[in-house]
Amino acid sequence: MAQTNISHLMVLSLFLCLAFSPVYSFYLNPNFYEQSCPKAEEIVRSVVAKAVQKETRMAASLLRLHFHDCFVQGCDASLLLDNSRNIRSEKQSNANRNSARGFEVIDDIKSALEKACPQTVSCADVLALAARDSTVLAGGPNWAVPLGRRDSKTASLSGSNRNIPQPNNTFQTILTKFKVQGLNIVDLVALSGSHTVGNARCTSFRQRLYNQSGKGQADYTLQQVYANQLRSRCPRSGGDNNLFSMDLVSPAKFDNYYYKNILASKGLFNSDQVLLTKDESSMDLVKQYAENNNLFFEHFAQSMVKMGNLSPLTGSNGEIRKNCRRINSGY
Repeated sequence: MAQTNISHLMVLSLFLCLAFSPVYSFYLNPNFYEQSCPKAEEIVRSVVAKAVQKETRMAASLLRLHFHDCFVQGCDASLLLDNSRNIRSEKQSNANRNSARGFEVIDDIKSALEKACPQTVSCADVLALAARDSTVLAGGPNWAVPLGRRDSKTASLSGSNRNIPQPNNTFQTILTKFKVQGLNIVDLVALSGSHTVGNARCTSFRQRLYNQSGKGQADYTLQQVYANQLRSRCPRSGGDNNLFSMDLVSPAKFDNYYYKNILASKGLFNSDQVLLTKDESSMDLVKQYAENNNLFFEHFAQSMVKMGNLSPLTGSNGEIRKNCRRINSGY
């Protein structure tokens, strides 16, 4: 309970500071639906809780959807749009194809909200709330979610391919992708901590297990016993969709073991391990979070609020979709 109160106070303070930030819209407010849909957060929380109870992995999937949405055109629910006559869905990008999931849960949330408050709560806000609720259900920090986003009428497949960090990107490439969004190195290292929950497919980290010489030697930054365990279910070819926990110690719990794993050379992705090996500031943060779970939680909550406010559509921009998969004017 004490941790929850600290998180709320910290984020409310952050809200005031960010209100005048260039990446923040003053129109967003945690109390945005207080009059128009007072039970909005309760409805979202209830549907998310049922989905996570049914499948623990769903918490990580819903958190990931918010991240992958915000890095393309801002937090506007463009990721949720299906292919149509005028839209090439971001679901088909390299970062999302065969891996982004949880869309049915978002549909269920939207359906429940439409019954309670027709065409009032945006799909973009649903993603932000579901990400927060998923984090809390997994044992992570709580925070007040600024609300009032509206939904885009467009999607950007090219933007999704270009902007979302990839598991095999270099440290500098990942940092640049964050900076382009107005996020800094603290945001990068803190938000990477979301990899403390969820699974990854063999195809997303195979390059670390087999070098180009054909000798099957793992990346030198990957602990060898761990690498051998991974190879047993992630062969040189085949098994692309075999799933592996991103945090081998506590895969269903949101905690700081992700950083402890990196220190032990057991970061699953190259993009995880480079946080320790390629930059002194990043390495410092990894060590701090590994030692101090409360600090990680505090920074993660701050960075989630900051990321959740990237270029939101507000006022008369965009729309409030009736169905998150398509714009209101149809196909």
